Amino acid sequence: MASLPPLVRSLLDAMEEPALLVERGRTSAANAAALALLGREIVGRDVRLAVRQPQALAAILGGRPVDLEVAGLGGLGRTWALQVRPAADGLLLVRLSDRSAARAAEKMRVDFVANASHELRTPLATVIGYAETLAEDGELPETLRRRFGESIHSEARRMLRIVADLMSLSRIEAERFVAPSERVDLAEVARVAAGNATPLAMGRGCTVELEGAGPAPVAGDHAQLVQLMDNLLGNAVRYGCSDRSQLVTLSVSVSAGEARLSVRDHGDGIAPQHLPRLTERFYRVDAARSRDSGGTGLGLAIVKHIVERHRGRLDISSTPGEGTEVVVALPLA
Repeated sequence: MASLPPLVRSLLDAMEEPALLVERGRTSAANAAALALLGREIVGRDVRLAVRQPQALAAILGGRPVDLEVAGLGGLGRTWALQVRPAADGLLLVRLSDRSAARAAEKMRVDFVANASHELRTPLATVIGYAETLAEDGELPETLRRRFGESIHSEARRMLRIVADLMSLSRIEAERFVAPSERVDLAEVARVAAGNATPLAMGRGCTVELEGAGPAPVAGDHAQLVQLMDNLLGNAVRYGCSDRSQLVTLSVSVSAGEARLSVRDHGDGIAPQHLPRLTERFYRVDAARSRDSGGTGLGLAIVKHIVERHRGRLDISSTPGEGTEVVVALPLA
């Protein structure tokens, strides 16, 4: 197997994506990314020891120009765009481009459309059914007519909340690369959010307690930070007030160059398997309970995107039977 000219070797090594040269069914060279993906001992050996995916291997051994998408290289969940190109002196250049992130994004988009359609279709079906009944000829008892009207009103407001959250999420995502520059006191935002949560808390027999609200200036978007706290307090009041405790604690502190916002409840808590998925759109630990409480399933997704836009960190910890704490850390202005 002939040695590679230095220029070819340097060009191969300059590629960030996995790339290898194949000569007569053997791997004659591979860059660092290919070695990390396929194994450190593949050079000089049969290409079948490096590439074990049947479709990819058939494309390489075929020796013709090929563009193919394959899965299974470097892990079951990874998808690659495989490109095979004949080069000089009987060499084949094989390149791999990781498409896993693009496929995951596409799946997320498809799931999002399906979930949004389902969330809107359910209340819409109720509205249409009751409206058709009210439009029919014939007298309805006053109590039944009133119940139908209340149901239509409730489901219409639920759809309005979902649409409003979807529009809000879209606006936040559109601005995600624009760092906010307004100087905002996180403690003042906390006081506004605590006031906003009072009617909901009173309706559920819950108390929102504000702690340690000293000055905490951050570079932020005031409206989005209020929305963030409103969502966190709303979740804590809806799902964290229990017979054991009706207290939700909101605190703001400053340490190590960060402003830290904490919302803690002492409710039923969340099982560990749910925690990694809480910020997914429309993900619910208990779907029936969430809908009954007025949740849209988008609150924590909005929180996550606001935190990302503010270059901060979001941490959710929970112990079943003891409660949940959500901490947002933002860099000080």
